[in-house]
Amino acid sequence: MEENEDVIKEDNMESFGTRLANIRREHNLTQNDIADRLNVSAQAVSKWENDLTSPDINTIMELADIFNITVDELVGKKKKETVYLPTEERKDINKMMFRIKVDTEDGTRVNINLPMAAVKVIVNNDTVSMFSGNKALEGIDFNQLFAMVEQGIIGELVSVESADGDHVSITVE
Repeated sequence: MEENEDVIKEDNMESFGTRLANIRREHNLTQNDIADRLNVSAQAVSKWENDLTSPDINTIMELADIFNITVDELVGKKKKETVYLPTEERKDINKMMFRIKVDTEDGTRVNINLPMAAVKVIVNNDTVSMFSGNKALEGIDFNQLFAMVEQGIIGELVSVESADGDHVSITVE
């Protein structure tokens, strides 16, 4: 795979290489582990982590999949803050996305991306119980979350870290 000479880095932010190395260590993987999964050399991974080169976009997408994170998270794009939008600044709710991300201590990873139009159907038909089988999602009032979005609240609506090490994040954008 070809490598780009331009290093992905923004002012006052952790470099891509540093972020990659930290994420790799958080997942208890070695440079050789990453190299094997991507069919590249360990030296290539080392160059990325030392900001000497950067992986191509396809490799970045594969890295994000390996770590079960978004490309935005991998490259350090900051999350949108939770904000209230006045009526005149709101997008059509039917063109928005409802994103649920669950990472459990036992390694289970769930990513759900639903158009808000689908969430509206789920809430209106009281089929929210379809999420009841997941312990990490218990106690989340989807009706209330939908009502918040209707009132103009967007961004990260829920971020919960349980004592068991499970993490749930719900974002609307």
